[in-house]
Amino acid sequence: MADVLVVAAHPDDEVLGCGASIARWTDAGRSVHIAILGEGITSRSDRREEADRELLDKLHTNARAAGELLGAEGVTLFSLPDNRFDTVPLLDVVKIVERLLAEHKPVDVYTHHAGDLNIDHGVVHRAVLTATRPVAGQCVRNLCTFEVPSSSEWAFGDIAKPFSPNVFVGVGDTLSRKCDAMACYETEARAFPHPRSPQALEAIARRWGSVAGVAAAEAFELVRAVR
Repeated sequence: MADVLVVAAHPDDEVLGCGASIARWTDAGRSVHIAILGEGITSRSDRREEADRELLDKLHTNARAAGELLGAEGVTLFSLPDNRFDTVPLLDVVKIVERLLAEHKPVDVYTHHAGDLNIDHGVVHRAVLTATRPVAGQCVRNLCTFEVPSSSEWAFGDIAKPFSPNVFVGVGDTLSRKCDAMACYETEARAFPHPRSPQALEAIARRWGSVAGVAAAEAFELVRAVR
């Protein structure tokens, strides 16, 4: 069981979206499980089957290392096709999330914002929203979405309503661990001014911190909460 379940599309999304918050939650004694539904990076090859399997295995090893650094109780990796989630029946994705909910029974779930540029993020959002619908026996009380730098803002609000956070987690003490966890992803980190650079990630956290009145923050958009 886990207090918090983070459902991400690709290895590194979990760090970009809420890495510093995961570290804060686990430091406070909360149990966090990370689920990554997509295999990652195979879309960089012309054909999925031509992708470098050794590089893919290393990416998954890096995902587990990043989760361990953040204090997560575990990282579950699935193998949906990178940047091709729209070729998978939505029901199949929903069933993956339903199995995760049945296994971990989280109170809080964090996942992608609906309006991200990346197609996989949008599919995961829809699947999580479906799997966590508030029917009898639903364990999830709070559902929030996170932004992913280089995807949420690059949609420019043209796919769905732009990310508009209304929940903030102060991460002044754990921001450095987010950057360290991102450094585990050698193939995903980028140099400034790319949004996935350490400098940009810190600037984003400082900006949201200024909005919330703290030194640094990660921002979330609340979908629903049951009190």
